[in-house]
Amino acid sequence: MCKLLDMTWIRMLMAGAREILVFNRSRGPYRPVEPLPEEGIVDMHCHVAGIGAGGSGCFISNEFRKNWRFPLYLKSFGVSEQELLEKSDSLVVKRLSQMLDQSKFVEKAVVLAMDGVVSDGLLDTYRTQVYVPNEFVQKALESVERYKNNLLFGASVNPYRNDALARLDWAKKKGAVLVKWLPSVMNIDPSDLKLEPFYKKLAELNLPLLTHAGEDQSVPAANDELCDPERLRLPLECGVKVIAAHIASTGSYQGECSTSRLLRMMREYSNLYSDISSLTQVNKLGYMKEALTHEKEFKGRLFYGSDFPLINTKLVCPCYYLGRLTLRQIKSISSLKNRWDVDVKIKQDLGTPTDVFAKSRELLPR
Repeated sequence: MCKLLDMTWIRMLMAGAREILVFNRSRGPYRPVEPLPEEGIVDMHCHVAGIGAGGSGCFISNEFRKNWRFPLYLKSFGVSEQELLEKSDSLVVKRLSQMLDQSKFVEKAVVLAMDGVVSDGLLDTYRTQVYVPNEFVQKALESVERYKNNLLFGASVNPYRNDALARLDWAKKKGAVLVKWLPSVMNIDPSDLKLEPFYKKLAELNLPLLTHAGEDQSVPAANDELCDPERLRLPLECGVKVIAAHIASTGSYQGECSTSRLLRMMREYSNLYSDISSLTQVNKLGYMKEALTHEKEFKGRLFYGSDFPLINTKLVCPCYYLGRLTLRQIKSISSLKNRWDVDVKIKQDLGTPTDVFAKSRELLPR
């Protein structure tokens, strides 16, 4: 069994057990419970992926395919490798749309592309672990729109590409509502002065930059130094609306926890935002408290996100909040069949304000 679980996974489980004991010691929600917004919620943080089936252009490195995460992700997407080979990678997007359609609370979701590592201005397939082209996501969303209009386009452009600015223009014309980065995996240094033209273009197009902050545990290898929140000062000073994902949960830099570094920057930059995606996972339980009790820094600047497909795994369960949630609440949430509804209700019952669930609608095209 241990061969199936690398040390990262073991650390996640141990961290989760520790958080259950420490952060649930005091009973009750972190702040007063508020109603959900009347309009449907927009999930601004959903991932898709593919294996290249049907000419999608997606790929996953051989190293990743051999990793224990690969079958877990397939299962959480609600597909099998054989199904993808028979029906193409677009099935992942279709299944996402179908699952989302069953949600009582979440109406739309931003589906994120994922650009790869770039060398000498071109995609470096040798160094890229996961690649989800913008063209694949955009076309798959167009196909879904024929029967259900519940997905939004989240583009991904590595700024080191020779044609990065043209790709931003294309993404905007195709309806992208934001640009997504995972610097530690895409090998992007957000503080690189050479990226100023890219940031100015983002600001000109009014495209928010949703970028992972803090340690990343989603892929086999990541350069976490590139996800230090302090590296986001340059795009912020260029006028970009930056959304530091997951309130920069997990990890530390120069002896300071990542979230503390983000909180300090929230006080400095009015164009810095964050989201609460992944914070119901067992390895991140303490971070919901951070998000909900630092009202001065986060008030009006938190978005709702799920980090799908991970909400569709055992990483998310109301039982992890025993003590914070009542047994009646845990039973009620556990009876919900839709995983978005489970995520929303856990976050609501812990005290997530109404405006956090409502704010993601700002990403909708005007």
